[in-house]
Amino acid sequence: MVSLFIGIALAAGASTLYSLGIAVQALDARETAHEHALRISLLTDLVTRVRWLFGTGMTVLGWPLQILALPYAGLVVVQPTLALGLVVLLLVGERILGERPGRRELLAVAAIVAGVAGIAALAPAHDTRHVHGVAIIVVLALLGAAAFTPFILQLTGRSIANATMIGAGLAFAWSGLVNQFVADAGQNGHWGTALSWAVGSATAALVGLTCEMSALQRRPAILVAPVVFAVQTVVPIGLAPLVLHTTFIDSPLDGIPLLGCLAVLLIGAITIARSPALVALGGGGRGQPASADSGSPISPSD
Repeated sequence: MVSLFIGIALAAGASTLYSLGIAVQALDARETAHEHALRISLLTDLVTRVRWLFGTGMTVLGWPLQILALPYAGLVVVQPTLALGLVVLLLVGERILGERPGRRELLAVAAIVAGVAGIAALAPAHDTRHVHGVAIIVVLALLGAAAFTPFILQLTGRSIANATMIGAGLAFAWSGLVNQFVADAGQNGHWGTALSWAVGSATAALVGLTCEMSALQRRPAILVAPVVFAVQTVVPIGLAPLVLHTTFIDSPLDGIPLLGCLAVLLIGAITIARSPALVALGGGGRGQPASADSGSPISPSD
């Protein structure tokens, strides 16, 4: 039980850094020219901005905390726990903007806390063994290919914003899944293997970052954040039984209560991600595209 609390605490620290980092990054992403979307020139532009580098630094510092959390709690617990960073971001937004959370936000916080607690209590025991051979290659290859969909669409002359948001989530999901391999290899003393997986995880995170920054150029955080978070949370957990010796069936009542807790957590996280305080904190009130809440429709493609 102590190990589980340590894992949750480390994951909460990682998620706090991730959430604060993306809020800072979004400020500069919206100021870059749209023609840089899904191009390396987008990142080369952003790395010249001190504020964006500060936000990126926070997200980079969160990565080792997430890796350290995995041996203690496992992927099924750590990945959903990343939602706790949204709660911290909400509190920061309240302090900066002087706006108190409303009833909806408070219920969303309660949902996240209840969801994390339920998942921690119901999650199956963590196993450091992995599925080897064709299965893991196929799963990772298909997930990686799906994450590159926005780039493929752009090469064909199409740019679909929804695909860019989902692509970011899929790339971060790939990274999150592989982070478990990094942690387990390190725990078993296989440092060369851990380093190889870490390089893959960092590469996937870079792809996700490019997609996410591109999405933030054209879409408000109120739309981007919920989609990216939901995809990067649900996909690794859904794929865990295929590449890890972890299955929902090993939890009480064949995993149905566990999935219920995950659903509650996602509803709370998406509600907070759409909070006006978070949108304003991420620069949402400063010349960004119209959101779904503004009364102006946004087409699914640009």
